[in-house]
Amino acid sequence: MHHKATQPVLFIPHGAGPCFFMDWNPPTTWNGMAEFLANVSTSLPEPPRAILMVSAHWLAPEFTVTSGQQPDLIYDYYGFPEHTYRLSYPAEGMPSLASEVVSRLKAAGIEAHEDAHRGFDHGMFIPLKLMFPEADIPVVQLSLKADMDPVSHLEAGEALTGLREEGVLIIGSGMSFHNMRGYGDARYTQPSET
Repeated sequence: MHHKATQPVLFIPHGAGPCFFMDWNPPTTWNGMAEFLANVSTSLPEPPRAILMVSAHWLAPEFTVTSGQQPDLIYDYYGFPEHTYRLSYPAEGMPSLASEVVSRLKAAGIEAHEDAHRGFDHGMFIPLKLMFPEADIPVVQLSLKADMDPVSHLEAGEALTGLREEGVLIIGSGMSFHNMRGYGDARYTQPSET
């Protein structure tokens, strides 16, 4: 199916665990990032037919793609309020897109496989709850390769870029830092000078 507009590739922050769904002091701690994520969809050329999400929280020996029709959520964060382990995001998977992703990677000489049992981690469902709260766009999650080799990741991106012309929004979800020890600690009130 051809779409009128090519979907972009987005690299987004996903905060700290379920941060957008908790009380903070000050209460505005995550407002800027939450507002940014909530407005991302307004910048798209048209609604995507599907989302291919690459989360910083899934590493596998080779590129692996969720292929289940109804993936469970993986609450892969710890020490947060009990209600954050009941958050839901009922987006469906898209087995046909998972197969297409693996096919394109293999055609480029890149080892890849499907995983019908893997669920969606918080690097996927937390930002998408803000970006697409209706959960009405199917999602397939792609792992990072555990060796973190930049060349293999660039090659994978090149192999998958054509999906954008087929209405697939590609999103990389992560942060440039991950200082969970500093969250909520009064000693971490000032930005680092380094």
